[in-house]
Amino acid sequence: MTKRNRVIYWIATIWLALGMLSTGIVQLIKMKEEVDMMTRLGYPIYFLTLIGIWKIAGVIAILIPKFPLLKEWTYAGFFFAMSGAVFSHVVVRDDAKELFGPLLLLILTVVSWSFRPVDRRFSMRQSVG
Repeated sequence: MTKRNRVIYWIATIWLALGMLSTGIVQLIKMKEEVDMMTRLGYPIYFLTLIGIWKIAGVIAILIPKFPLLKEWTYAGFFFAMSGAVFSHVVVRDDAKELFGPLLLLILTVVSWSFRPVDRRFSMRQSVG
């Protein structure tokens, strides 16, 4: 892996981790703005707890060494959650500013996943043995 790719990976991954961690905490503590947004989007409030826990667990999975299969699942979960958030905001015709956070986290997910080092990638050869 080139130094350039390693720098891109770590910048994207650190920003992704900070974004997911901070939004996960905000969702867990059920800040009024988050509750209002979930209500506007038509989701039950208990989703905040579930999504918040998943985001924080996902940050841990992305940052710890090893466990490449867990990382693949985590990236997939982040992708589904953030693309779902973007779609949800579009469907209810929220202002474009509401798309910024989830769209940024979606892009950071794709960049981090694309530039991840070989030792953080899942390979079928690893699972076969």
